[in-house]
Amino acid sequence: MQKNNKENSDTKPLGIVMLVISMLIGLGLLTQLFQNILDKQYNPNQSVQTSHLNHNFIEISLKRNRAGHYVGTGTVNGKIAVFLLDTGATFVAIPEKQAQELGLKKGRKIPLSTANGRSIGYQTNIRSLSLGGIHLYNINAVITPNLEEILLGMSVLKQLEFTQKGNILTIRQQLAI
Repeated sequence: MQKNNKENSDTKPLGIVMLVISMLIGLGLLTQLFQNILDKQYNPNQSVQTSHLNHNFIEISLKRNRAGHYVGTGTVNGKIAVFLLDTGATFVAIPEKQAQELGLKKGRKIPLSTANGRSIGYQTNIRSLSLGGIHLYNINAVITPNLEEILLGMSVLKQLEFTQKGNILTIRQQLAI
């Protein structure tokens, strides 16, 4: 009997450690699962589908997110970027931290007037920008210090056609003929 009690007391701490480790792994997996769900709610267009129309147009469709915005994943200078389409923004506006990650250089200082008030930004140029099969080059942009996400403004959108129907925004790029 004493031998059995000794074996139980030796394995009890190990069992508790294993239980705690299992709980932490389970909590980590649940956190990752819920983060993925939240990411898909914010950006339902993580993989943008492209159609070619009569060899004259490239067309993409974006679903509106739960907040009523159109968000999509694309690239800036070949690096993955998430865009929030904003017809009220004159230029593509890039948060300072993301601009550094994307390798964008600060140019001339310029005054900015935004919904959050006045601030200072820096001109920059994007060599290439893509959203689905739409590709644009030599885009004027602004690096902004007080921004959390990349705004896809009119310096890009004015080069495209877009229509909204229900919760879908269709964007077309006319190809050079």
